[in-house]
Amino acid sequence: MISTNPHRGSDFGEFLSTEGLLAEVEILALKKAVAIQLQEAISQERITKKQLAERMKTSRAALDRILDPTNPSLTVASLGKAAAALGRKVELRLVPVQV
Repeated sequence: MISTNPHRGSDFGEFLSTEGLLAEVEILALKKAVAIQLQEAISQERITKKQLAERMKTSRAALDRILDPTNPSLTVASLGKAAAALGRKVELRLVPVQV
């Protein structure tokens, strides 16, 4: 359907791109999604954060950084360790940018 509203501007993604913020917003959204999935797996496994940190052979503080949705510093190695400790695996893929 074609909009007839003359006051309608660009979409939010276009705005973020124009402002140079799109990549940062997408990274934070991805990190939040990963943190939510990890929290769900922790709940399903019925283990504590302390137990998960021990399984990962890391500190509780390091695990808290992994689970913090606002902290974008997540390495593939630490994500892999967390997933393995929860009996999961990580799948990554690159997809074309949609313009």
